[in-house]
Amino acid sequence: MTKEKKAAVAAEGKDIAQGASGEGAAGSRDSFTSKAAFIISCVGSAVGIGCIWLFPYRIAEFGGAAFLIPFMVFMVVLGFTGVASEMAFGRMAQEGSVGAFSKAMVMRFGEKGRRVGKILGAIPMLGALALAIGYSVVVGWLLKYLFASITGEVMAVTDTATYFGGLAVDFGSVGWHVLALALTFGVMVFGISKGIELLNKVMIPLFLVLFIILLVRVAMLPNAMAGYEYLFVPRWEALANPTTWIYALGQAFFSLSLAGSSMLVYGSYLKKDVDVVSSAVSVTFFNICAALLAALVVVPAVFAFDVDLASGPALMFITLPSVFQQMPFGQLFAVLFFIAVLCAAITSLVSLFEAPIEMLETHFGRSRAVAVGIVAVIALGVGLFIESADSIGAWMDAVSIYAIPLGALLAAVMFFWVCPKGTSAEQVSLGRKHPVGRWYVPMTRYVFVGITVVVIVLGLVFGAIG
Repeated sequence: MTKEKKAAVAAEGKDIAQGASGEGAAGSRDSFTSKAAFIISCVGSAVGIGCIWLFPYRIAEFGGAAFLIPFMVFMVVLGFTGVASEMAFGRMAQEGSVGAFSKAMVMRFGEKGRRVGKILGAIPMLGALALAIGYSVVVGWLLKYLFASITGEVMAVTDTATYFGGLAVDFGSVGWHVLALALTFGVMVFGISKGIELLNKVMIPLFLVLFIILLVRVAMLPNAMAGYEYLFVPRWEALANPTTWIYALGQAFFSLSLAGSSMLVYGSYLKKDVDVVSSAVSVTFFNICAALLAALVVVPAVFAFDVDLASGPALMFITLPSVFQQMPFGQLFAVLFFIAVLCAAITSLVSLFEAPIEMLETHFGRSRAVAVGIVAVIALGVGLFIESADSIGAWMDAVSIYAIPLGALLAAVMFFWVCPKGTSAEQVSLGRKHPVGRWYVPMTRYVFVGITVVVIVLGLVFGAIG
């Protein structure tokens, strides 16, 4: 490449980066109204069903309080590096992964890199769509259980496993599935500030309040102390088991919604004066709090009634309903529980669907309503055929093993390696009183990228780890 060509590419890259950081970068593009609104929406994206049905199982299985050590370490490292960087990458590009990747490639290679960037950017976008399609089936199950809790049907079931089995079959929850999508897209059609942001402002505080109420109630149950002891008395020998560290990494990685999609596209709606590092710290902190809160509710409740602590759908739809049946005022607390879980699920679902919707708006010129409609048709058309427990399990495992960590890796490579030297540190430093320290470049280029590669390898070897 000639000096003139290099200079032209560098100038174009500088224009792209400055365009996101200058005044009026967002133009007429919808955006979050404040830093607090952005943070609570990112918390909504990160705190999902896995936080409630998987973390309690993981901490109980892998050493109790000892599990918290590797979990906290990975949460802090990934929060400071991956979460903050995906936010900053999206804000720099003012687009989701398709636009962000193409702009990164243009900054490095000129116009010839644009098409390749768009193709690579489609991978995390499609991964988010695939995960959302599977997630919407589970949200349909939650709606069914909420309704059955309100009517008392769940409390009268004699065999909770058979009851769930009748729902989680091929075309077994079509109506509830459709309702889940209708509620989700009904919010999303209003955009970011009037739709997604408002939803999170209501549902995340409601989630926390309801779980605190459940926490107080569970603490009054007989034998709840056995659950607390099992949960928080550390079994230090677990730290010598590599599996503990593997699943702690998986729990942290997937809990923070790292995929090159949701955090990135939310960042694209972020104003330039927001400190993404402090935002990432807040998201990480509240995510940890939500996970611990879920564990403090679920594990002691299960121990109080001597029920096996199962993982996956069994915990949410088989184990806990049987606990509520034995609990005084169990119907009331079943209703509160499923409302709380529904809050966490829908706020995560909207962040996943936002990735393809943004792409249709930005790159195909569709209106918000048309883009939402197209994604809704695709989601229902595919989701109807994976409503059984076996199908949804295989679908979600495939997405989490392949698409999600690959999307995170591609986003990291684009931001840290493809964008010109110094771009990532400059963009992450926007809105801060002081630029990020020298730690940032090696921690992101080498440590975070390396961790993401490890997550991919471990997923292939162990299956889904998060």
